[in-house]
Amino acid sequence: MKNIFGYTRGMLEDYFLELGEKKFKAQQVFEWLYLKKVYDIKGFTNIKKESLEKLLKDFDTTFIKITKVLEGKDVKKFLFTLIDGEKIEAVLMEHDYGLSVCVSSQVGCNMGCKFCESGRLKKIRDLEAYEIVLQIILIEEYVKKRIRSVVIMGIGEPFDNYDNIMRFIEIINDPKGLAIGARHITVSTCGLVPKIKEFSELDWQVNLAISLHGATDYVRNKIMPVNKVYSLDVLMDTLREYIVKTNRRVTIEYVMLNMVNDGENDAHNLAKLLRGMNVYVNLIPYNETSHIEYSKSSKSKIDKFYTILKEEGINVTVRREFGGNIKAACGQLRSESDCK
Repeated sequence: MKNIFGYTRGMLEDYFLELGEKKFKAQQVFEWLYLKKVYDIKGFTNIKKESLEKLLKDFDTTFIKITKVLEGKDVKKFLFTLIDGEKIEAVLMEHDYGLSVCVSSQVGCNMGCKFCESGRLKKIRDLEAYEIVLQIILIEEYVKKRIRSVVIMGIGEPFDNYDNIMRFIEIINDPKGLAIGARHITVSTCGLVPKIKEFSELDWQVNLAISLHGATDYVRNKIMPVNKVYSLDVLMDTLREYIVKTNRRVTIEYVMLNMVNDGENDAHNLAKLLRGMNVYVNLIPYNETSHIEYSKSSKSKIDKFYTILKEEGINVTVRREFGGNIKAACGQLRSESDCK
């Protein structure tokens, strides 16, 4: 039996056509689930009895569960327990423009980035599309407000779970689904080059973010094992191709790590690396954890780094700090839960 929250409208249209039904029944199902928020298939009253019985046989609507919520200023951290007992996290952030959710894509992560709490939690499995969709639905139900934007930047490497992530995006972007605009959806990768190329073939307006965190192979090799597979030269060439093909700007995520990647030379190297590209840099103050030796760069260092990039003509922002007091570092809450 499959969870119905993992099915796109197109997949449900095919399902109903196979039953000899009209494909608009799929739209009716989506309206029950995402507009009327009726989660019991028995409540889909405009679907004839025979089709309803088939739906009940083939699909379920079992939910994952919110196990714990930590609340801070303008931020909430959610720990979810999945149907098989595994745990994942999501973070809700309140901005001037509305609510944004950072969702997880895997149980654990195999990328092994040294500064990332998720890197300590080896990948157990990919999340199915429904498990990612339900993160948003449950958070909306918890706060009684609509989510305006989504970033796929929680536990896991999204492009290591590519098919489920694409299905998830299609469901939440569907105007009959969660109706979250494509330009309000961002998928982040540490640099899986083949999947960036595949993603560039889609005629979508979804944003791409690159977790870069180092401006030279020397620095990146020390903190991000993926760079030993796809070097900076290969990654940057791929991003240039992506920008030309999609005509879309790429976000460069750069976590500021004290005495690792936050020096003035690092800033100049980053400016040189990105010069002439349609990108903007998001400098991220590091969320320190008790398990990892890395520490947050000082405000003065971040300010200097920012100034150098500005003077070099690079579009740059400093991310507002969220959740340092509620274990909001990616994977931190899960690692301190009973799933150790």
